[in-house]
Amino acid sequence: MSKAIVRTDKWGLQPSPEVRLHLAATVGEYRAYCKALSYVVIGHWPELVAAKSFCAAVEKLIHRTSKNRDPKYLYFEKRFYKFPSYLRRAAIEFVKGQVSSYLTRYREWQSGVRKRRDAKPPVFNVDAGCYRALYKGQLVKFDAHLLMAWIKVWNGSDWLWAEVPIVSKRQRHLIGAIKSPYLVVSQKHCHLAVPFGIVPPKWETDVVCAVDVGINTLATASIVCPDGTVLARKFIHPSSDIDRRDKQANIIRQKARKTKTLHRGFAKTPYRKVRGINANIAQQVSRQIVNFALEYGASTIVFEDLKGWRPKGGRKRSSLKQKFHGWLHRRLVTLTEQKLQEHGGKVEYVYARGTSSWAFDGSGKVQRSKAQYELATFANGKRYNADLGASYNIAARYLADKLKLTRRKDGQVAKGKSSCATPRMPVTLSLLWDWEAAYEREAS
Repeated sequence: MSKAIVRTDKWGLQPSPEVRLHLAATVGEYRAYCKALSYVVIGHWPELVAAKSFCAAVEKLIHRTSKNRDPKYLYFEKRFYKFPSYLRRAAIEFVKGQVSSYLTRYREWQSGVRKRRDAKPPVFNVDAGCYRALYKGQLVKFDAHLLMAWIKVWNGSDWLWAEVPIVSKRQRHLIGAIKSPYLVVSQKHCHLAVPFGIVPPKWETDVVCAVDVGINTLATASIVCPDGTVLARKFIHPSSDIDRRDKQANIIRQKARKTKTLHRGFAKTPYRKVRGINANIAQQVSRQIVNFALEYGASTIVFEDLKGWRPKGGRKRSSLKQKFHGWLHRRLVTLTEQKLQEHGGKVEYVYARGTSSWAFDGSGKVQRSKAQYELATFANGKRYNADLGASYNIAARYLADKLKLTRRKDGQVAKGKSSCATPRMPVTLSLLWDWEAAYEREAS
């Protein structure tokens, strides 16, 4: 059975003006409770950590019961009237994590683990900006069709149930089990962050989807079989979105030329728009890649292993440097992996060097056109798209390793134990063709 994963959906709410005020007051009340609780927890941390139950030990300090008639801190009873027990325990767990994180970072600073020699010690932030967890049945209820939610809110004098319509949601509630959501309230919007426990289907095929991520074409994908047959190809390049992003980047550049020193918050609005456009591009392109792979039954998507790689090309302040600055490789790969994991697939990585500089037909190195850099000319005179050929070679490297055609991890064919003066031939799509032809000869 596949291991369960957790994914979170955003369910939009449409409360009335009165209920909206109550929701905001509820979040404010919960944050005030967490702030007050932080001082108690950090002051009694050694004894609380040593206790058998952390939550019970904290409640003994702040909560009056028939068995605990004289708690040490009466402030919570007077200030937070009838505070729900489930919400109190959620706050205790949140504050426990906050204090533990702070003390760990402080100990590291004391031991000399610092980013800079003159780094200041970490500061404990009691205003963490947290949001309340809603335990199902106790703090939130849903109707049978998930069109209405009843949330326990604070109206300034008492805790009561408020009816809030759910106006938008995705489809994960049809395939996963709903866990306890979080109530997120801002000045303009409010929604529920609803986590789901999803068990992905377990399946695997020999067909792979190889993706070459570039700057001229954002993503070039191909579907390749173990015998070297290419079933489909796809170029993904949202030009209009990239143009909008580059327009905002140009605004930032023009502002920077007019400014002697870049102050804190410089060009805040264009930077925010660039981040938003980039996030949208990564979401849309990763979805297209996953849909393309699933359409042709590919359970594995293969990328080049470029984690930690930094581009060196392009002069300072050049357009090429700007393209590299807005490159989406890591975000695109991460989102693709997360989306494919829900369908039971996996993402693999191969050695990156030489995928686009060697011809996929085994004819040797290619020459890139200076006028049109994505166009490659093979040694035999054939002209082909360099990114598309790179995606073939990416698939070949993964399949060659899976089929045990090479034991090397550097993308080269192992020709023998002895060293040679010239570099070994990198794995290309032609290796799969040769392997399939040899297999057919043996079979006949």
